[in-house]
Amino acid sequence: QLVQSGGGLVRSGGSLRLSCKAPYTLIKLFLMAWYRQAPGKEREMVATIGTGGETYYVDSVKGRFTIARDTRENTVSLQMDNLKPEDSAVYYCCSAGPSSPFWGQGTQVTVSS
Repeated sequence: QLVQSGGGLVRSGGSLRLSCKAPYTLIKLFLMAWYRQAPGKEREMVATIGTGGETYYVDSVKGRFTIARDTRENTVSLQMDNLKPEDSAVYYCCSAGPSSPFWGQGTQVTVSS
């Protein structure tokens, strides 16, 4: 139900934008989040946005990443600026959902030094 787009390969210091299209009910009524998972590491929550627009960022991305919700387009985006090699991972969109979370298909982000 969550379809991701964006991502790719970028040099250190560059920018990328991830987008996640979801059903209106999920976008409007539930917490939305972006996670990432690097090879050999556990999946990590990167950013969340609540139904009231409140946001949370993991310390390592504060000031560089911005999560946003667009209820007209039914999308949640993650703008990633000043990317670093340690940001390289597969990024996943996630919706809290009514009973269990929904996940996007994952998008590779690779940042070269």
